[in-house]
Amino acid sequence: MSISISERIKEMGLVLPPAPAPLGVYRPLLVVGNYLYVSGQGPILNDRSLMTGKVGGTLDRDQGKKAARQVGLTMLSTLVTHLEPKLRIECVIKVLGMVNATPEFEEHPYVINGFSELMAEVFGEENGIGVRSAVGMSLPQNIAVEIEAHFLLET
Repeated sequence: MSISISERIKEMGLVLPPAPAPLGVYRPLLVVGNYLYVSGQGPILNDRSLMTGKVGGTLDRDQGKKAARQVGLTMLSTLVTHLEPKLRIECVIKVLGMVNATPEFEEHPYVINGFSELMAEVFGEENGIGVRSAVGMSLPQNIAVEIEAHFLLET
């Protein structure tokens, strides 16, 4: 990617929520060599509130997908806030998508597509889509979706 994340976000007209502060003992992101690891992010809105609810219960699959896209915006905010500006992301390596879902809900991959589609828009199809897992579980604070990701940095 020849431009910075901040420039690409501006070019796309994306509005990012505030980057979340850690709610425990962990780093928002960590760079090890050419790898960038981003801690699990939730769907934070511009007013700092959280998108909450269980997919398959209080939320339908499309609302879950929208929450996953919002997690993507939250993660981009974390990257813009905490990543050294000189470092640039080459590609998405791995995504772990966790959906706060009822036991009967089975469309976790569809929900996490909301995040993956945004990453493809930002970084391009070739660099924005990595390997991925999408699972259902109970999540803290009843957030609808949580996602962690690993990226490769440009050398």
